[in-house]
Amino acid sequence: MQALHHQQFLQLHQAGSLLLLPNAWDAASAKIFEASGASAVATSSASLAWACGYADGGALPTEELLHAVGNITRVLKVPLTVDMEDGYSADPAEVGRLAAELAGKGAVGINIEDGSDAPALLAGKIGAIRAALKGKPLFINARTDVYLRRLKVEGSPAQASVERLKLYQAAGADGAFVPGLTALPEVQEISAAVSMPLNVMAMPGLPAIAALQAAGVRRLSVGPGPFQVAYEHAKTSVEALLQQDLSPLLGPKLDYSAMNALLATDR
Repeated sequence: MQALHHQQFLQLHQAGSLLLLPNAWDAASAKIFEASGASAVATSSASLAWACGYADGGALPTEELLHAVGNITRVLKVPLTVDMEDGYSADPAEVGRLAAELAGKGAVGINIEDGSDAPALLAGKIGAIRAALKGKPLFINARTDVYLRRLKVEGSPAQASVERLKLYQAAGADGAFVPGLTALPEVQEISAAVSMPLNVMAMPGLPAIAALQAAGVRRLSVGPGPFQVAYEHAKTSVEALLQQDLSPLLGPKLDYSAMNALLATDR
């Protein structure tokens, strides 16, 4: 099944298509997204960390990450890709081992980011991941944070991103992720210069989906957006409850029987 999921995930990135990828944080959210029609599901590092009781940014113990991924793949029938931040280590060998463990839990893809580190470090981590996998297929989506972190770089942000992504591709990456990239001319520039499928993230200022696809984008992810929407609704519902207003909790909501059946079939 995992080999089939990997092949399906590759096909979802082919030219002419745009993968709309919802980001889950646990088995329930992943299963809901699948039932809604998602052809693949990703995790969000922020959402998953928050759901486990940790801040985003490397605080999540890798044991908890692996446990959460195992819970998701146990119920999911579509491909899963996992956000592993910077690999939770500066040691490429440790990062390689973690990626191999995630693949062992059923993930068919990962995101791994450079952050504010030197590009050579992420290239080394990607190489170590390929070595640790020993030929097992895994879609490595290399993320550069030039735009998201507004890094100081030589040349334009687009040029710097292209240079980094080409380095990561040479190390073994399959995909190019540039969160924070929103200007259509720069989307077109990066897409034309990099042969890997380009992934952008939903955020204010992003062009319409049709325009992104025409510009060469092959994957759109939404980061912690679904978590934030869901928990904002939960927060306001409880605030209303504490003001003796039950209406938000008694209004439209996910059907209990439908949700129970969704997970009961996977036991």
